[in-house]
Amino acid sequence: MTRSFRILAFQAAAMIACGFMMLTVAAITKAAPAPAAAAVTIGNFTFKNPVVTVKPGTTVTWTNADDIPHTVVSKDGVFKSRVLDTGDKFSFTFAKAGQFGYFCSLHPHMTGMIVVKA
Repeated sequence: MTRSFRILAFQAAAMIACGFMMLTVAAITKAAPAPAAAAVTIGNFTFKNPVVTVKPGTTVTWTNADDIPHTVVSKDGVFKSRVLDTGDKFSFTFAKAGQFGYFCSLHPHMTGMIVVKA
């Protein structure tokens, strides 16, 4: 074997090894699926979709589409929004299973429930 042939063979083997390493890294670092999302609209003194069922890891976003301020406050103190003016949004990510009742602290008759099931 000539010296140039050995160098060429070494370079080819190195390129093949790099290719396998890149495939392995690509398989290990596959992008995680985007987290799920759910939405609740506030309007006419009600939470539209007052009961929403989601999986753990889901982010729920409340949007105030009413022309007066509202809040979103969990009954057990897990989450609490600031006062939401028209068009404002509040989001919370539910990490674990359970039932999370909520209400508007400015209008306590407005209630809803997020049910998180695995």
